[in-house]
Amino acid sequence: MTGIWACSTGAILTGFVLDMLFGDPPRFPHVVRLMGRLIAALEKHLRPLFPASARGEMAGGVLLAGIVSMLCAGVPMLLLFLAYRECLPLGFLLESFLCYQLLAMGSLRAESMKVCRSLRRNDVAAARREVAMIVGRDTAALDRDGITRAAVETVAENTADGSIAPLFYLMLGGAVLGCFYKAVNTMDSMIAYKNERYLYFGRAAAKMDDLLNYLPSRLCAGLMIVAACLSGHDVGRAFRIWRRDRRRHASPNSAQTESVCAGALGIRLAGPASYFGKMCDKPTLGDDTRPIEPEDIVRANRLLYVSSLLMLGVVLAVRIGMGEVLFGTG
Repeated sequence: MTGIWACSTGAILTGFVLDMLFGDPPRFPHVVRLMGRLIAALEKHLRPLFPASARGEMAGGVLLAGIVSMLCAGVPMLLLFLAYRECLPLGFLLESFLCYQLLAMGSLRAESMKVCRSLRRNDVAAARREVAMIVGRDTAALDRDGITRAAVETVAENTADGSIAPLFYLMLGGAVLGCFYKAVNTMDSMIAYKNERYLYFGRAAAKMDDLLNYLPSRLCAGLMIVAACLSGHDVGRAFRIWRRDRRRHASPNSAQTESVCAGALGIRLAGPASYFGKMCDKPTLGDDTRPIEPEDIVRANRLLYVSSLLMLGVVLAVRIGMGEVLFGTG
């Protein structure tokens, strides 16, 4: 295995460990925030250049998606090329930092556990404020069960978006491909809403995100089923609910992991939810075998971490195998 390939593989492992240990410290510079600022700035400057029509807004959205994805992959590629050319340790440090920032296990657990702790204290108002930081739905009217359900759902869905999918693309193309994925995923979270403002402008970003998450979301569902077994949950029910409910979502990917989580925990997720003041009649996932409770947030996070560790094993095995094929060495 060449030095750069070995350093890149080591950087993935280092980034994974850093994310598990530290998450995203407050006020710490973050690559994804820079991506978000780029997206917001481009939207502001591109919208006036295109007609306020369906075709015009779709064209503007395609241009924005192209610029963002090229810049967010091209800049890291250039920086890593220069760093590795200068010296391997410098390239390793830079790529480790990027891998660390592309993963979101630590921050997802930390933010969702804030919700859980507030619910344990019966501070519903605080829990409502905290869950609003990690979900896209309206939270003002959520009761205790609704807050808990929203937190569990976001952990289940973001097990794919925040951990398994980034690891999948880091495995295939290191930090460069990881940054490309994260740019598309960030666009999806910012401009892919089905409301008047973004229905057409965000369509290209939404389709790109659906495409990039198609394989990782299904891989994540499989890993979560194994994680359910290792965590002592009902693996048979997790598999059964996944087979039954995995397509019960407008997105082709979101219900893959949410259905596994619902089945493993024996709870019902999803259902009607309000977005931007408009009620969306979403189908439910799972069976209501018992009432949902704050400890289900802890259980969902356990599935997140076990699934992520399983994926790390897959990544390292594939990277070592790829190194042997590409470079003829172990």
